[in-house]
Amino acid sequence: MSQRFVVIPAAGRAGGAGPRPEGGGSQRPSPLRAAEPAPAAPAAPEAPRVDALPILRYCREPSRYGDGNPRENSPFINHSEMEQESFCEGKNMALFEEEMDSNPMVSSLLNKLANYTNLSQGVVEHEEHEEDGKRREVKSPRMGTFIGVYLPCLQNILGVILFLRLTWIVGAAGVLESFLIVFMCCTCTMLTAISMSAIATNGVVPAGGSYYMISRSLGPEFGGAVGLCFYLGTTFAGAMYILGTIEIFLTYISPSAAIIQAETAEGEATAMLHNMRVYGTCTLVLMAMVVFVGVKYVNKLALVFLACVVLSILAIYAGVIKTAFDPPDVPVCLLGNRTLSRRGFDLCAKVHTANNGTTPTALWRLFCNNSMSSASCDEYFAQNNVTEIQGIPGVASGVLLDNLWSTYADKGAFVERKGMPSVPVPEESRASGLPYVLTDIMTYFTMLVGIYFPSVTGIMAGSNRSGDLRDAQKSIPTGTILAIVTTSFIYLSCIVLFGACIEGVILRDKFGEALQGKLVIGMLAWPSPWVIVIGSFFSTCGAGLQSLTGAPRLLQAIARDGIIPFLQVFGHGKANGEPTWALLLTALICETGILIASLDSVAPILSMFFLMCYMFVNLACAVQTLLRTPNWRPRFRYYHWALSFLGMSLCLALMFICSWYYALFAMLIAGCIYKYIEYRGAEKEWGDGIRGLSLNAARYALLRVEHGPPHTKNWRPQVLVMLNLDEEQRVKHPRLLSLTTQLKAGKGLTIVGSVLEGTYLDKHAEAQRAEENIRSLMGTERTKGFCQLVVSSNLRDGMSHLIQSAGLGGMRHNTVLMAWPGSWKQEDNTSSWKNFVETVRDTTAAQQALLVAKNVDLFPQNQERFSDGDIDVWWVVHDGGLLMLLPFLLRQHKVWRKCRMRIFTVAQVDDNSIQMKKDLQVFLYHLRISAEVEVVEMVENDISAFTYEKTLMMEQRSQMLKQMQLSKTEREREAQLIHDRNTAAHSVVATRTQAPSTPDKVQMTWTKEKLIAEKYKNKEPGVSGFKDLFSLKPEWGNLNQSNVRRMHTAVKLNGVVLSKSQGAQLVLLNMPGPPKNRQGDENYMEFLEVLTEGLDRVLLVRGSGREVVTIYS
Repeated sequence: MSQRFVVIPAAGRAGGAGPRPEGGGSQRPSPLRAAEPAPAAPAAPEAPRVDALPILRYCREPSRYGDGNPRENSPFINHSEMEQESFCEGKNMALFEEEMDSNPMVSSLLNKLANYTNLSQGVVEHEEHEEDGKRREVKSPRMGTFIGVYLPCLQNILGVILFLRLTWIVGAAGVLESFLIVFMCCTCTMLTAISMSAIATNGVVPAGGSYYMISRSLGPEFGGAVGLCFYLGTTFAGAMYILGTIEIFLTYISPSAAIIQAETAEGEATAMLHNMRVYGTCTLVLMAMVVFVGVKYVNKLALVFLACVVLSILAIYAGVIKTAFDPPDVPVCLLGNRTLSRRGFDLCAKVHTANNGTTPTALWRLFCNNSMSSASCDEYFAQNNVTEIQGIPGVASGVLLDNLWSTYADKGAFVERKGMPSVPVPEESRASGLPYVLTDIMTYFTMLVGIYFPSVTGIMAGSNRSGDLRDAQKSIPTGTILAIVTTSFIYLSCIVLFGACIEGVILRDKFGEALQGKLVIGMLAWPSPWVIVIGSFFSTCGAGLQSLTGAPRLLQAIARDGIIPFLQVFGHGKANGEPTWALLLTALICETGILIASLDSVAPILSMFFLMCYMFVNLACAVQTLLRTPNWRPRFRYYHWALSFLGMSLCLALMFICSWYYALFAMLIAGCIYKYIEYRGAEKEWGDGIRGLSLNAARYALLRVEHGPPHTKNWRPQVLVMLNLDEEQRVKHPRLLSLTTQLKAGKGLTIVGSVLEGTYLDKHAEAQRAEENIRSLMGTERTKGFCQLVVSSNLRDGMSHLIQSAGLGGMRHNTVLMAWPGSWKQEDNTSSWKNFVETVRDTTAAQQALLVAKNVDLFPQNQERFSDGDIDVWWVVHDGGLLMLLPFLLRQHKVWRKCRMRIFTVAQVDDNSIQMKKDLQVFLYHLRISAEVEVVEMVENDISAFTYEKTLMMEQRSQMLKQMQLSKTEREREAQLIHDRNTAAHSVVATRTQAPSTPDKVQMTWTKEKLIAEKYKNKEPGVSGFKDLFSLKPEWGNLNQSNVRRMHTAVKLNGVVLSKSQGAQLVLLNMPGPPKNRQGDENYMEFLEVLTEGLDRVLLVRGSGREVVTIYS
């Protein structure tokens, strides 16, 4: 096993005894310490520790990003106080070390943040059991856009309506109105797909698809109502596909398989419905058993069923091309202008001439009472001629002009051909049993819309598989929109081609009676009608299986959410997660659709439920866009609230166009479910009049918000702005309100607070004047919010009261914004920095975020515009992700809109910076935030003399009560002298440790023997080096080493930030917390001053500790 060693100096033993690991214990004890052999001298008792004597200590570092290569630390001055610190983590981040347990280093967190899984947890289908049964490893989703989204959408959109009803719709509505129907429905699904793409790319969408998207976007009430509507639509779609399967089987494949036979012609329709019920129920039971046994078999057959659909469509196009030069021979028999059903005769003539004589044909015997020429015949048959025409004249025949316009008819009407001579018969009694082709239902435009719309559903197939996609945010929009474009082209082209190739009477012949019971679209196909018949049979069968597979899982997801209590039983299933009880309920609901037995009656029902679902998808997108919630950051950019509203309006219009009573019924069901979820166990109160209603609504909303903290997706900074006033009660830093306006963009809660010192009775008039001044400035800066001014005996208590009590109920602030106390170093203003530090502690105790704007007067006004520049984020520790969110919110405002966002994070000595950068890019991709990423390596090295001098100056200032203040010129001169000394003192050390490549990144492969040899080899030079360092100023040895390390962090980090971000328009930086022991608060101010020195605009950010950004939608 390879070991990782870091060379760390510590104190040694006197008397040549074997070295003992010193230099401080670690907060995470090292699991391995070197057992070094002692020299020949006998072991002596432990001697007092000698500072500045380096020894070696092994420290295994199980770093996530370590590459396995050991590194060598530079020696530093040891101290007894360092026993509580972790040397293995280095001293570069000592300024943040007190809060490492709650705010971890970014480098240790990035891998977890980047490797979120979008699989639903606990789903056994996505887990791989190892042999021991103890470990479960989630499979990585591998499906791409084509296999995972495009093909499933194609399979679900193209189906039973295309093969069984599209020709009939074209015949009844005409080419133009059919084109309008298809165009409206396809536009509706395209707009819905755009909205769905925006929602689906607004974070990782786990398995659950459309229900998950709607419920998480519009809340559990809408989610539950629309989720159940979508479930019912999917279930009735299964019934429709099963009915389509049975219709193809009994009408076109094997009519003789009918169990129930009609005794009369009037009873044929009823007998057909009974046969559909019997066969449909049997098919449903068979399919449910297949789904129960294993979904994997359904998924394996999906590609086979899809191949059937594709081959059938290709056969249609091939047949259309063939009709241009070789139309098929499809004779159609007409009596006058009426189409005859060719089931009881073969020869289309009244008499047959043979052997110089005429004999009546089978057609004669159907219309006359006997075969004699003097027989009594039907009057219309006697007065009109029998003619035979070609049912498919071809694409070049010009029949398109005859099929342009609609030919709607009542139930039981004759299917007649326009332009054919016909002798009408007055008061005709339509005798039963005559072989006419009659319409089985009344046709009109809105009814045809309801029947056709299910053929464009299925656009959710890709989002429903979101848990299985490699990159759902890329695949769902691309695959869904491409599938809709493809299917829209197929439908629209088929409408024109059907109208251009097929006679109108054949188009209106729903069941192909004039073609001896053959499928109309099959007669057009090439090379054989059976390609269409068999292909449509298997495609509808596969679509039914897919519906019975998807619907129970949707119900299971709704049940497991627990928002509808009586459905919770359906959340249970088999041990492998299969929804057994949900499958049973789905089969029962599907059976009700099968008992209806008519495809044309079931189609409008599921149209309602799908349109309801699509309408709320559009509503969700529109609401999210208009509210501009901070979490609304879709990667799909081609959406707009107006398109979503148009899609929502079109869905609502289509619902009432299809069937107004079905639409009202569906909306009533959804409304009842919504109210049940919302008011479960609660009573609703109503006020009197408009004002009472408004007050009650506000009270109700506040009580709803009071229930708990907002979800991470809904978190936005609700800001309490702490303003300072001068002697005339005017605001000292007006730019603080400008920054607030730019940060809020008019959204969320803003409370502008300030404190007056004194008693309320004495300061009442001044408080009113100050409040007026603040409100006036808020109007000038366009800051929308509330003003809250407090009069307190001292500023410290007043600010604490504001932080505790500002706001009402759930409308409370979660973020405090204040200006940096620029005059904290002045001797007569010691209270400013004390108030500041205590305010930092108050916000931490209240679990609120804190934003401190340094050099706030240099921040831009609302009228300014940055035409270029960067907003730099220095992400050192992770405290909830507020650093990520703030630049995104600022860039929504016109002032910062053209600025680029750059994110810097700090890599330590054992971090793999290349992997960190990749992980950070992945994390930002999931967050839908566009930014440049850079990982800055801060390698541990010697604490410089400049740092010691800065620390010494700080401690002297603190101890001598600021009596040794230096002027700016003196500080610069002193800094230059210290820099010169530092350069001279390190010349010897640099020549000893410098390598041919970068000296701060020495990588060595250590063995135990080599470590011991190196120790004794370099022992004396190391001592002399440290003695030289202390000889510069002996008082450095008496400094508090904790302050030295913190100052070292501040100096190092400031240098790195200056090198990268000195020209940035704004720098956002993690703000370290104040010391816990309340001693050295002034030192804390000095650390922050050094950390931000030389930067124009700085926003120090201290998170509340809770997550405020999420990758999920």
